[in-house]
Amino acid sequence: MPLDTLLSLELTEKQFDEISAMVKSLCGINLHDGKKELVKARLTKRLRKLSIGSFAEYMDFVRNDAGGAELTNMLDALSTNLTSFFRENEHFEYLANHILPRIVNRSEQTGRRLRVWSAGCSSGEEPYSIAVTINEKVPSLRSWDAKILATDISTRVLARAAEGVYNDSRVKTVPPQARAKYFDCIETRPERLYRVAGSIRSLVHFARLNLMNRWPMQGPFDVIFCRNVMIYFDKDTQGKLINRFYDLLAPGGTLFIGHSESLAGVNHKFNYTQPTIYQRP
Repeated sequence: MPLDTLLSLELTEKQFDEISAMVKSLCGINLHDGKKELVKARLTKRLRKLSIGSFAEYMDFVRNDAGGAELTNMLDALSTNLTSFFRENEHFEYLANHILPRIVNRSEQTGRRLRVWSAGCSSGEEPYSIAVTINEKVPSLRSWDAKILATDISTRVLARAAEGVYNDSRVKTVPPQARAKYFDCIETRPERLYRVAGSIRSLVHFARLNLMNRWPMQGPFDVIFCRNVMIYFDKDTQGKLINRFYDLLAPGGTLFIGHSESLAGVNHKFNYTQPTIYQRP
């Protein structure tokens, strides 16, 4: 498709409203008016790939795609996937210094079982950071039934996450000692590439999950990370999601949310621990 055609594509208010309503009903993301240009820019790439000449034609294509593949591609394109290793590091320090020691201490009575869920895992940096922290802080980890579930709505980022391969710039937030221990350099020429070590990757199971749909996992989880995901939801959707997390956590389990998020105005049963950290009684 010629560049001048792409530049002249118009996304009408009616089309934007239709896309917004569809995305909210499917996955809870609230695309307010300020997101119109972002939606146009990201979906224009889909139109170019499909050689489609208008947003009206594209929406017809999405509605008539019986297999739902393009609907998945549209949601992939509109999902924001910004992350890094040990992002908001205070959470990993709290996991290492408070939660994991408590779980280890009680394991003689309750058994050596550990379950963590990274909800909205993006390209994998968060669950791998959790896995590194667990490996460092849980003695004799091989004797534990320890698993990390990592989910996201985007099949594109999940594929990258499962590969566990990151370039130099992506691993710069990993402490040097941990990088040497848990990452294998697989390409030495600029730009260097690193693969997460097998001992860490084996702890993590990646799966596609729409948080608005039924959750197939039974739990209970000891820890749930859902960070910088709820900022895209309205308060009503946030409240429903938070209470579903509550039901899936074990008593004493911990929920981490993002530093840009708050449960203010959300009706919930969690005990407040400190900013962005909540515990199920």
